[in-house]
Amino acid sequence: MVLYFKSDVVDPPGFIYMGKDKFENKLSSAHIYLRLKANEAWDEIPKEVVIDCAQLTKANSIEGNKKDNVTIIYTPWSNLKKDGSMAVGQVGFKDPRKVKRVLVETRVNAIVNRLNKTKEEKHPDLAKEKEEMEKEKREKKRQLELERKKEEARVARERKEKAYQRDHMYDDLFQDDLVEASSNQDRPTDYYDDFM
Repeated sequence: MVLYFKSDVVDPPGFIYMGKDKFENKLSSAHIYLRLKANEAWDEIPKEVVIDCAQLTKANSIEGNKKDNVTIIYTPWSNLKKDGSMAVGQVGFKDPRKVKRVLVETRVNAIVNRLNKTKEEKHPDLAKEKEEMEKEKREKKRQLELERKKEEARVARERKEKAYQRDHMYDDLFQDDLVEASSNQDRPTDYYDDFM
C-alpha cells in the first residue's frame, strides 16, 4: 500500500508518496519520495517542497517525531544503495556528494495537517506506472526527433533552393531573344532622334 500526498505550496503541486506495509513506518524513520516534474533536477527542488517532505518524514518517524532538531537526509533515488547485509528499511548511498541535509527544528502541525488532508491510500502497480512513464518519455523524445528531422529537411531544402538560385541567377541574362532585343544593331536610324 502506498500513501500519496499533494504539496500545494508550489504550482503545479508536488506529489509525495510513502510506502506503508508491515516493515515500513514501524522502524525509526519514514522513507518519503517526491515525484519530480519533467526536466526538474533533484537539487533544484523548491525549498517549500523540501520542508513539506522533511516535516512529513519527521511526523512519520517513531524516534524523530519525539525529538527536536532532527536532520533529514535526501538524495535522488538513483543514489540509493541497498545490499543484503543491511537491515530492513536501511539504505546507503553510492555517492555521498549527492546527499543533502535539512534541519527540522520542531514539528509544524500546520504543514503536517495540510499534507494529511490530501492523503490518499492506493495499491498501485508501481512497475506498470514506471513503464508507462518511460513510454511517455520515449514518445516525447521520438516526437522531438521527428520535429528536428523535419526542421533539418526544411533548412536543407532552403539551402538547396538558394544554391540553385545563386548558380542560375544569370541563366536568363544571355538568352538570344533578350540579346537581340537589347542590341543597337537592329534599331532604326531615327531611334536616337528623340534624345536631341
